Amino acid sequence: MPDNADIVISDREQLLYTLSEASEIEHNLMCCYLYAAWSLRTEADDDIDADSREEVRRWQRSIFEVAVDEMAHLALAANLMNAVGGTAHFQRPNFPIAPGYHPAGLQVHLAPFNRSTLQHFIYLERPAGSAEPDGEGFDIAADYRRGLFGLRLMPSAQDFPTVGHLYNALDAALSELSERIGEHALFCGDPALQVGPDIANLPGLIAVTDLASARQALRTIVEQGEGSPADSTHSHFQRFIHIRQAHEAMLARKPDFVAAYPAANNPVMRRPPDPTGKVWIQFATPQVVLDLGNSVYNLLLRFLASGFTSDARESKRLYINASIDLMFALGPLARELARLKANDTDRCNAGLSFATLRNYALARKDETVMTVLIERLGQLRTRHLDLPASPRIDAALKVIDDVHARLVPQVMKNLSSPNPDPLPATPVPSTQAVHVNSSLESPEVVPGKDLTLIFDGKRCIHARFCVTGAPQTFLANVVGPWLHPDQTSTDRLIEVAHACPSGAVAYQRHDGKPDETAPPVNLMTVREAGPYAFHAALSIPGQQTGFRATLCRCGASKNKPFCDGSHHDAGFTASGEPDTVSLDPLPMRDGNLQVDPLRNGPLHVTGNLEICSGTGRVVQRVTEAKLCRCGHSRNKPFCDGTHRTASFVADGS
Repeated sequence: MPDNADIVISDREQLLYTLSEASEIEHNLMCCYLYAAWSLRTEADDDIDADSREEVRRWQRSIFEVAVDEMAHLALAANLMNAVGGTAHFQRPNFPIAPGYHPAGLQVHLAPFNRSTLQHFIYLERPAGSAEPDGEGFDIAADYRRGLFGLRLMPSAQDFPTVGHLYNALDAALSELSERIGEHALFCGDPALQVGPDIANLPGLIAVTDLASARQALRTIVEQGEGSPADSTHSHFQRFIHIRQAHEAMLARKPDFVAAYPAANNPVMRRPPDPTGKVWIQFATPQVVLDLGNSVYNLLLRFLASGFTSDARESKRLYINASIDLMFALGPLARELARLKANDTDRCNAGLSFATLRNYALARKDETVMTVLIERLGQLRTRHLDLPASPRIDAALKVIDDVHARLVPQVMKNLSSPNPDPLPATPVPSTQAVHVNSSLESPEVVPGKDLTLIFDGKRCIHARFCVTGAPQTFLANVVGPWLHPDQTSTDRLIEVAHACPSGAVAYQRHDGKPDETAPPVNLMTVREAGPYAFHAALSIPGQQTGFRATLCRCGASKNKPFCDGSHHDAGFTASGEPDTVSLDPLPMRDGNLQVDPLRNGPLHVTGNLEICSGTGRVVQRVTEAKLCRCGHSRNKPFCDGTHRTASFVADGS
């Protein structure tokens, strides 16, 4: 990264001040992108034809992906602040941001999706040297400059032409300060406060504990988004360029096409002292939705902030997971607001204002924090009689209920203090996948002369190795007993069992010879348009796994994490021949393989593993990997974070 001597960061105080502004910029941009995405007409009850709706959904997914990156950047900035002796910063001013708070060229306010807003996003994400103009209506309100102006002790905001320029300056400052005061002295923060990929599954997130990891965090921010080269295919700049091209093509075909609802520019909850550039939400219905929406937003920020101040790993995981889960309640409320008229004066609808609290930090003691947060979560579960009848409102309230139902038992288990007025979790009815001869909850166990045959119908994916390899033992499509172990030789039955990729067929020998043992090489095969097939000494929390299992990667299984064949009905398509990533050998190739399904996220695999294509070609040898199980990753079989924008929901840790 190039040096940026025009931004002066000569001490820790100025470094923390500048990191605080970087945090606020990431936070502000994330809100702006989400606001525009939530205004798009993408739902079945929107007045838009199916083909156009699908096109608009692609734009929305792309904007969501950028917003998820901004969440990761905010988390990296929080880690950086914790690493150098500060605290994670989640405060930000209310929209619209007053002139002078950021550089004159960085105008930030909430606006629905349209040509001008999209051009504004392109301008915000432009790389150095770009001639892209700002969007119409986002012009600089006043000509002002920021700088130290003689200040030597008091930190101050300074100007920078692009956000990438700011991060380059931070990189140079970290290197210079590390050399001048010592790396150990600079990175004096408590490593236990760091939030890494083991806590939050965000693209590029790492713990920051030294200069190398700090510079890697800054590179991730620059390369993913602001400051990446103009020709970087997956940069935010290029993603918005692609949306602009598609939007212009749509308008060329349909000149009257409107992609979004007329959500307000800078909606506000209360009557503003200065109404310029703001829309006051006056009608009762959007008021109550906005009240709930902003309450959810601020609660998720409290959970997030607590995740960066707790030094207890399990508590951090609880806080961060709750924060991410509540995003799935915020989205439906924001989409509802974009569809509700704001007042009888402005010709626009309402919108989520992202109104902020003055402070998000709570006491450091986890018992105290959870008491406060669960009390507030319980308040949000209260049914508001004046909320409109809407599937979006219902979806948001269900998420709030689900978060409460999941969190209370976990807190009561992990924390010593009693929970304030805990409400019992609402029981969720289980759904059992239907299989031929496999309707029982427990595996079928049939003793034979030399071995006992075990069949677990819930694991079966109908690979048919059993009915074709030992048809006298496995009688397909019959009424009554269908497993007859003595009708096939023991050696042949064992071959059939070992060929079963799902582990549905297992056995116990009676002849003194050993039962199935772990393979010498741990393997995972990516099946064409189907599941992951594991062959290893598997450990899946809460499951009796054995040495073979097929785990869902389409996201549709009703028996997650196991495959139940739903990929067929879901029309799932995914190659079984992903590109080779590397052929680097492992020092050990066997051993226990831990598979942890992450809640609403990927499969987290730890242990020695060879990932192979369906034809057996090595894709990569790893000791840790996160594997997509929502079906939407663009980097299959590996997770790329798309589960967040795909609204993937699944149990896990």
